[in-house]
Amino acid sequence: MDSLIQVRDLRYAYPDGTAALNGVNFSLASGETVAVLGANGSGKTTFLLHLLGLVEGEGAIEVCGKPVAKENLSFIRQKIGVLFQDSDDQLFMPTVEEDVAFGPLNMGLDAGEVERRVSHSLDLVGMRERAPRAPYHLSAGEKRRVALAGVLAMEPEIIVLDEPATFLDPPSRSALISILRSVAQAKIIVTHDLELARALATRAVFFEKGKIAADGDLEDIIGRFAWETSSNGDGRTTPAT
Repeated sequence: MDSLIQVRDLRYAYPDGTAALNGVNFSLASGETVAVLGANGSGKTTFLLHLLGLVEGEGAIEVCGKPVAKENLSFIRQKIGVLFQDSDDQLFMPTVEEDVAFGPLNMGLDAGEVERRVSHSLDLVGMRERAPRAPYHLSAGEKRRVALAGVLAMEPEIIVLDEPATFLDPPSRSALISILRSVAQAKIIVTHDLELARALATRAVFFEKGKIAADGDLEDIIGRFAWETSSNGDGRTTPAT
């Protein structure tokens, strides 16, 4: 499989000298889904910010064959779509249709292509009938699907999902999992939700103190680190029993 993302010896320290990333190596293959696990503060978010070119550290990152550098950021951000943890941070236009069209329009696509992408993306997430609705009138699950449609309308090769099941009730969660299984893009899923990870990924990476402490089979990593989701959802590790 072709490699869509290559990260080699990525390092980053905060201005006060605290190391956030300390030699991260990572790859993502075409069509692959990888769960990113680890405690809060282990480096997961800082790692994702580097992939999008929002933070610059030491080391090398390539996305779809191009280095993550200032001159390539427009290309990188068309190749990586991000689904935020809170859909209200992603939906801001007067109607669902306008929200989904926002990205393609800003890519400079013609009206016919924008219309095609919007219709196709809303069909993929089962939200075509909600096209004229205002996003703030939607349920949490519907908002999540519309936000995902906006990502899909950009036709990225990679989708990054940050705790995608947050705020969703069980039916909405199941619907989201079904949609994510049906789309072909490679995915990076940052989550403390092991059921979600198991439903979508077979490979995982485990962040610990700014490093990827393990990379491999999801179940092996869960067992190795005795990783459990605590009652408050902070993803603390607990001893194996």
